[in-house]
Amino acid sequence: MKTIPTLPPQGTHSTQPSINTRAGRSQRDPLDYHHPYDSMRRYAELLALRHDSARTRHSYYRAMRLVHEHYGVDPATLGEDQLRDYILHVKTRKAWRPKTVRQTMACARLFFVEMLGRGEWKVFSQVRTRDHDELPAVLTRAQVASLLGAIRLRRYRTPVKLIYCAGLRLSECLSLTVHDIFAAEGKLMVRGGKGGKDRMVPLAAEMVEDLRRYWAFHRHPVLLFPNAGRGVCRADRLAARMRQATAPMPVSSLQRLVVVARHELGLPDATVHTLRHSFATHLIESGASLHTVQALLGHKQINTTMVYLHVTHRSEQNGRTLVEGLTRGLPR
Repeated sequence: MKTIPTLPPQGTHSTQPSINTRAGRSQRDPLDYHHPYDSMRRYAELLALRHDSARTRHSYYRAMRLVHEHYGVDPATLGEDQLRDYILHVKTRKAWRPKTVRQTMACARLFFVEMLGRGEWKVFSQVRTRDHDELPAVLTRAQVASLLGAIRLRRYRTPVKLIYCAGLRLSECLSLTVHDIFAAEGKLMVRGGKGGKDRMVPLAAEMVEDLRRYWAFHRHPVLLFPNAGRGVCRADRLAARMRQATAPMPVSSLQRLVVVARHELGLPDATVHTLRHSFATHLIESGASLHTVQALLGHKQINTTMVYLHVTHRSEQNGRTLVEGLTRGLPR
């Protein structure tokens, strides 16, 4: 990290094998796909012009691939009634979530209206979907502590703890490099988060020390959470493999461990992402403003952050206090 004297200076890792710093599955550019129809090739080109994110282009392309696979024909030959029947099928028979149905409609609109010029189609104004009121699962602070305690190996416990203490997404955490930690300032830089946006997150002094000890074990020139690979678990052999790693720790490693720990403790449904929900909820319970939490989580819309108001105990307590204050002293 930047304040550790033994950290290799910038450029030291240039002689190392090519290092992939992004955790999770990388998406290919749809331009490089094998296109079964010329219309899908043109669609991939339109997506490349319209969207910078490879993940977004992949999602849009996949949505139209599902359409043409459903009918087994070139999607450019489909009519409005066929698209309407497809949306009716996935909405009622396959019970797709409203968000997925809306995304499919957006992809189809781009394909049929903007690319093929079928602006007269009315199906796009006919489909309505409403989100279900699903609240995120949240752990109490005691449950978070128990969960971390159940993950006995430090090389796994530290990144899980960081996800909770900084409100990170799993891929954001495992993609961190040693140059993203500003220990002296108590900050952490999240690069290329959701939507390709960077953000700065405060980092507690205790968490900084945990990261120091973690890095001091493997001393990888770039990666903060390098892949340990397979082999002998003796400390020196493990550290050597981590130091030579060319990719971050697999996301499945932490996902699996959290599920195992959850079952061991008898906790309710909880995943790695539940720790991010818990981070936001506990901050609001401690008095943080919605806008502060929105910035820390990297939410584009404040409405996304407002869901945590419904799972905090503080909002209920404050409401009770306010009502008591309004009622006190009134004639009886």
